[in-house]
Amino acid sequence: MAKFGSTYTGVCYIGVGANLNPESNILRGLTRLHRLYPLVGISNFYRSKAIDRTEQPDYLNGIVAVQYSGVVRVLKYDVLRKIEAQLGRERTKDAYAARPIDFDIILCDSMILREPGLVVPDPDIRRRPFLVAALLDLDPSVALPDRHGALKGLLKSPALKQLQTARSFSRALKERFLK
Repeated sequence: MAKFGSTYTGVCYIGVGANLNPESNILRGLTRLHRLYPLVGISNFYRSKAIDRTEQPDYLNGIVAVQYSGVVRVLKYDVLRKIEAQLGRERTKDAYAARPIDFDIILCDSMILREPGLVVPDPDIRRRPFLVAALLDLDPSVALPDRHGALKGLLKSPALKQLQTARSFSRALKERFLK
């Protein structure tokens, strides 16, 4: 397990989601992130229902890969949260409020990190089918560094089979950022 404030060098997988003007806000958020850390991979994006909020619009969710060198906590709080705020994200007590953009560090190669406000790998990976699908899009042999291991065994999950892929949006992002 990495020590608090440890420096990391490698690929970080960042979850990206939005349900308020999602295509526009995801594009804007990725443009800002790409200026700082060039994207080295982009998964397909998937449509999903808001958790426990039938009145909210659907989300678009995917994962991008960036080559990162530095303190992972800095990536989360000084880079990703800053971009969220620039795009109008307001964090409230309501963890499931609608949002213009949401960035989460999902996985950083084999790093295991448990800090206040930061857990890597993200504990929601196996609970969110779109995260499993997106990670497998980027690396079909991806394995979690904790005791849970490979994700490819979840490919037959009914929840994964029900995901709706935003194909044209995903393709447009890849064409724009992965040249």
